[in-house]
Amino acid sequence: MDNFICVTCGTQFAQTAEVPEHCPICTDERQYVGYDGQQWTTLLDLKKDRRNRIEQQENNLYGIGTEPKFAIGQRALLVCSAQGNVLWDCISLIDDATIGRVKALGGLSAIAISHPHYYASAVEWAHAFDVKVYLHAADRMWMMRPDSSIEFWEGETLTLSEDLTLIKAGGHFDGGTVCHWRSGAAEAGVLLTGDVIQVVADKCWVSFMYSYPNYIPLSAAKVGDIESAVEPYAFDRLYGAWWPAIVVSNAKERVNLSAARYIKALQC
Repeated sequence: MDNFICVTCGTQFAQTAEVPEHCPICTDERQYVGYDGQQWTTLLDLKKDRRNRIEQQENNLYGIGTEPKFAIGQRALLVCSAQGNVLWDCISLIDDATIGRVKALGGLSAIAISHPHYYASAVEWAHAFDVKVYLHAADRMWMMRPDSSIEFWEGETLTLSEDLTLIKAGGHFDGGTVCHWRSGAAEAGVLLTGDVIQVVADKCWVSFMYSYPNYIPLSAAKVGDIESAVEPYAFDRLYGAWWPAIVVSNAKERVNLSAARYIKALQC
């Protein structure tokens, strides 16, 4: 029996004797099954030839990403604070070196994830640090490894601490979530978005998609909903899902301008 991991999206599944027949996350139209068909691995196999890179992004913020790249290739973010450290988004690989480094930085008090493409090995991480994983209840069906560590929250926001607030933005998935870090960017505020709000090649702009690999856009209404969801929050910087995906300054203005540009393009 093993907890198999989908090679395409990096999601870890509940324990089975044989590999699952398919990955529902990848057969969904927002994702895909690779040209070579459905493939599986395990955490033990990942540990053989990969490691996690942990690098400081700014004061009290660290990126954690796997090298060589695995699956979608996102990096998680560790937000450190006196109220307890929170892991934002997740990756498939967790090993002793990673656990040791995160504990040296203060451990974890919680894990929160933006949407199902980054659920990864969240349960393994939760067990390693004895914490809860906060997922929006609208995406409950996409958790492939049910566990008592999973906390499905409901509503529009969830306060993790006086410094961190989860915001239901929707869009990419019904429960698509972003995280507002009030004291980030030297108290100017930071928004952690995964790819619910995607930093694009021109990092003065962001975008919004239903499916990134299959180029399916969101409706104007849903883009407007995302913009409205984050409007009450002050943020000067925005971190997306990958190492270079950062809007360094004026991020709230860039989100608003990007939403307007996107909606205008849909109306042409």
